Amino acid sequence: MSEIPVPERAERVEGLVSDELIDAATLAGVPDEFQRLWTPHRMAYIQAGPEPLRDACPFCAAPGMSDEDALIVARGTTAFVLLNLFPYNSGHLLVCPYRHISHYDEATAEEVAEIAALTQQGMRVLRSVSRCDGFNIGMNQGHIAGAGIDGHLHQHIVPRWRADANFFPIIAKTKALPQLLGDVRRTVADAWNS
Repeated sequence: MSEIPVPERAERVEGLVSDELIDAATLAGVPDEFQRLWTPHRMAYIQAGPEPLRDACPFCAAPGMSDEDALIVARGTTAFVLLNLFPYNSGHLLVCPYRHISHYDEATAEEVAEIAALTQQGMRVLRSVSRCDGFNIGMNQGHIAGAGIDGHLHQHIVPRWRADANFFPIIAKTKALPQLLGDVRRTVADAWNS
């Protein structure tokens, strides 16, 4: 049986690790080949825990805020469009009625029509500003169906690119997003009416 060769790097860190348990800070300065993705904005989601906020609906609160603070890119008569605070991809939009309803079959004909029109416009804008290759569009109806905020109807528009998915989101539960939300909001909002 041949031995597995020990990389040269192991010699540089030899002695740092003993049989005793050490904390991560001890190794913080040890260089390695890993690239780090720092996502401090995710801490709000992590600290909120698995249950959505019970007392406040973010989709009811958003229209009362500035577009920049609420990440709103477009406002219609019965519905509006905002960026997802925890996006699957850069440019992940949500189309919401102003009215607090839970299910698609509770929407009025006017709300359904405007949600559809805003979805189409969102696709056109995202295609224009991001050159995406496709979209995932849909609604998760109810907590059991995967809705993170199941009390207020919202439709997802997720732009997709060839080879935008790999093992990283599945194995590491991490998604690399190349743009900040404020920058994406500004780009999409500026292109919305052009």
